[in-house]
Parts: sequence; structure tokens; C-alpha cells
Amino acid sequence: MNIENAVVLVTGANRGIGLAFTRELLRRGARKVYAAARNPASITLPGVDALTLDVTHHDQVAAAAQRASDVTLVINNAGIAQPGGFLAPDSDEVSRRMLETNFFGVLNVSKAFAPVLQANGGGAFLNVLSAGSWVNGGELAAYSASKSAAWSLTNALRNELRAQKTQVLGLHMAYVDTDLTRGFEVPKSSAEDIVQRALDGLEAGEDEVLADALTQQVKQGLTAPRPSYLPAAQ
Repeated sequence: MNIENAVVLVTGANRGIGLAFTRELLRRGARKVYAAARNPASITLPGVDALTLDVTHHDQVAAAAQRASDVTLVINNAGIAQPGGFLAPDSDEVSRRMLETNFFGVLNVSKAFAPVLQANGGGAFLNVLSAGSWVNGGELAAYSASKSAAWSLTNALRNELRAQKTQVLGLHMAYVDTDLTRGFEVPKSSAEDIVQRALDGLEAGEDEVLADALTQQVKQGLTAPRPSYLPAAQ
């Protein structure tokens, strides 16, 4: 998948990783970038087409697919997070909210845009996932669960869309210095570094990008004698 001359939709493009994606896409020569957000007035980056899109609203997703019918790359970036474990009093409500955006939002956009990509030669989906797709320490329990579901969705889409020659890339990373991780006193990657590695992987034809050292360590540890998704032995 070549970025130069591509027509790209980025969901959640008004800040954080989404904004970093739009900037880097323009720098790499994308012909057009649809920058989507719930409030298009929050899109202030010059050179993009602002588009109203709440990925949980089917009517807005359908309208976006109709307007952006020339898209060749969809970046499913829109996501939300909230700290807390599954035993918290509000965990049912929080879990439903996480799944509605982080799983069903990706599903909604993918179903609407798969025919668009097919009509335009195949193209690609790039789904923003997480190292939390594989491990869940409880501090972001519902978020991690929703990213596990989105990882499974990504793997299924890769198989379902192979016949129409649509590349599906899963992007995994640990903590990134954005509003989403504000308040977490942990080492963080820059959004710009994550985006560059993601787009490099996309252009190289990869299926998966592990964008930082911690994510690589977690993935490698999944098959260790004591897997990385289990607590450290006491």
C-alpha cells in the first residue's frame, strides 16, 4: 500500500495519534485526507477535509462512506479509555461504552468502507490496537477487553477481505504520550514515532506492527513458560 497519492480516512483525527496520522499522511504525499471527528470544528489542521463522524452512529458512518467514496485507506483510530477494574461499581456501563466505540465502532466503519475499498482496487484498513489486546492488568480493564475484541475483529477481517485484495494491518503499541494516557506516570512513546512505524509497515505490506519495545516484549512473552498475560510469579 503506497501512501503517495492515496485517499485516506482517519477516524478520531482531531487529536493524539489521529492528528499525528493526518500530519504524516500529508507529509508523505497523500492526495486527500478525510479527517473525521464527532465535532468537525475541532479539526484545525490545514489541507484536510473535515468530516463529521461518530463511529457509534450508523447513519453518520453511512453518510461518511457515501461522501468519501474515493477512499483507498481507512485508519480506524477513534477510541476511548477509562481507568478502572471490572469489580468497580460502574464497570458494566464503562465496559459497554468501551466496546461500543473500540469494537463496534471499528466494525461499523469496516462494514461500510469494505465495499468502497473494493471498488477502488482493494486498498487497506489500518486498525489502531494496543499491547492491551494481549494483557490486562486491571488498571484499564474494559479498555483492554475492548482492544482484545478489536484484535480478533482485525484478524477476521484480514481473512474475509483477502479475496478483494484489501490489506488489513493491526497496529499495537504500549503507552503513547496523548490525552488518553494523561495521568499515567510511565514511559511513553511519541505519537509521531508510532505513526511513522505504522505507515512504514503498511507500505512494506505487513499485517502487524509492534511499534515499541514494550509491545514487542509483551508479544514475545505470550509463549514464555510463564506467559506475559499472567502475573509475575511471587
